Amino acid sequence: MTEVMRLDQAAPESAEGALPHNIEAEQQLLGALLTDNDLYDRAASIVRAEHFYDPVHARIWETCAARIQKNALASPVTLKPFLEEDEGLRALGGPKYLVTLAAAAVAAYAVRDYAQMIYDLAVRRELISLGRDIAAQANDVTVEKEPSEQIVDAEAKLYALAEQGRSEGGFQSFLSAIKQAVDVANAAYQRDGGLAGISTGLIDMDKKLGGLHRSDLLILAGRPSMGKTSLATNIAFNVAKAYRRGTTHDGREGAIEGGVVGFYSLEMSAEQLAARVLSEAAQVPSEQIRKGDMTEAEFRRFVEAAKELESCPLYIDDTPALPIAQLAARARRQKRTHGLDLLIVDYLQLVKAPGHGESRVNEVSAITQGLKAIAKELDIPVIALSQLSRQVESREDKRPQLSDLRESGSIEQDADVVMFVYREEYYKEREKPGDHQLDKMAEWQAAMEAVHGKAEVIIGKQRHGPIGTVELSFEGQFTRFGNLAKPWQEGR
Repeated sequence: MTEVMRLDQAAPESAEGALPHNIEAEQQLLGALLTDNDLYDRAASIVRAEHFYDPVHARIWETCAARIQKNALASPVTLKPFLEEDEGLRALGGPKYLVTLAAAAVAAYAVRDYAQMIYDLAVRRELISLGRDIAAQANDVTVEKEPSEQIVDAEAKLYALAEQGRSEGGFQSFLSAIKQAVDVANAAYQRDGGLAGISTGLIDMDKKLGGLHRSDLLILAGRPSMGKTSLATNIAFNVAKAYRRGTTHDGREGAIEGGVVGFYSLEMSAEQLAARVLSEAAQVPSEQIRKGDMTEAEFRRFVEAAKELESCPLYIDDTPALPIAQLAARARRQKRTHGLDLLIVDYLQLVKAPGHGESRVNEVSAITQGLKAIAKELDIPVIALSQLSRQVESREDKRPQLSDLRESGSIEQDADVVMFVYREEYYKEREKPGDHQLDKMAEWQAAMEAVHGKAEVIIGKQRHGPIGTVELSFEGQFTRFGNLAKPWQEGR
């Protein structure tokens, strides 16, 4: 067998490159896998290509994984065409090295132990590297880099290390990217309704969006009183209510339906937000809840709804003027302690931007970039609510468009999806003619009847799908959006 290296201990700072590793464990794991492909699932739940110390071993593992996932044989013979041009493998003796690995594998039963050892040593190497980076940054005393920013940066890297076994990303092979894309498509195929993302609980919106996709930033915008907070609250409630835990398609423990929701309510208090959710669940008007003006039956429904929602995984943070860095740190902590599958921020313009005295456009740009970074880092969808400029009110057609977004350039650029909430009923109510104008009153009543209880969600941008309009029902007394029955569905 090719020379086997020993398990090195962490080297002193002067000895560059002598980091913890165990080449023999890597050789034993790969050898066992080349001999028996059925061992792959045991090891793959722990170790990935980037955890191998030897880059050649990482490439062998990756090629094996690609073939095994296609139900094709991974052996020294079948891997030879893919790796015989590999310069690193040539240095170890070429394809003969694969034969040597398979022949020397003696402990198939210990594959999981070898995988765990390889993973643990990879984490140790990352910790050493991260510690050196933190020390170097702390020694670099500059006015621009505040210590608090360095702490947030270090926390982000430690979070990534705890979650993924590595503190920083880098280039990944196309093979690895393809596998991830196939996993997402498979999850959509297996799930009822063919959704790749989390269901909003609103059928027509799900069809248009394909659900809420991981790592996406979705902007939900609207003028005051259009119901954007209500729609966000409804989605949060639907996702949390549907939460079911189990084994996901990639073999991990997590949400297989619905999800754990984090809601940053920077405008309303947690109690006000909870009252909205309870109003929807109990079907009691929110103003009656606020006044305590309920019948005995309504109060009973209210209490029953409250009991039912006690176990709902919906977490609210109502800290005002939260800086984007602190918002990210709290989201990381939430995911580590209780899980997090969807994050909602109400609303974007109330988040505190980094820096001092910069233009508002630059501040909003920093906030949207920060929210997109959270979505990618935590691998969750982030919905951020946004105000619209007043220019909407000056147009005859008051349906919002992308140019109506305040500081629209950065929001439109960073978002994967931009949606607008529009209720024509709101504007029609304000066009009511005087009682003496009988003809106009009849026209107005007919127009009001046509738009009553209806809302539109206009998808103005969608990076991975079509744009268009989704029609929803809206019950103002319960601040509840729902699926709108089409004419051919009514009476069923």
